[in-house]
Amino acid sequence: MESTASSSCIFCRIVAGRAPDRILYEDERHLAFFPIEHINPGHVLLIPKLHVDYLFDLDDARYVALWRTAAKLAPALRSVTSAARVGVAVEGFGVPHAHVHLVPLHARDELEPSRAKRLSPEEASRLATRIKDAFDTLGGTPR
Repeated sequence: MESTASSSCIFCRIVAGRAPDRILYEDERHLAFFPIEHINPGHVLLIPKLHVDYLFDLDDARYVALWRTAAKLAPALRSVTSAARVGVAVEGFGVPHAHVHLVPLHARDELEPSRAKRLSPEEASRLATRIKDAFDTLGGTPR
């Protein structure tokens, strides 16, 4: 069920600092960063640092900690993006490492993965700076 890392897992490589990333938030157990494509600008992936393939294979303490962290990040993400809501999606087929999508939503029917697109480097940098600053005020470790 759990292992410390998987050499074939892109998220484990990001945790180890061996893959490109845009870390927005980090604490003892979690990382939050931008995906390659955003359903809406500001879309964030939240992962446990420990490699676990499937969300529901997390032990109770890690499962609760992941959702507490998501709840802690959502207000800052909502504020920075002026979103009406922050949507949550979990499907786990793209990368076999438990992860939660936190997606700023402005209207109904926006939480649709087929809408995902790459942000320009300039937009991604601007948004990352604002979101990271907001997340850092929550007590994460700056990177």
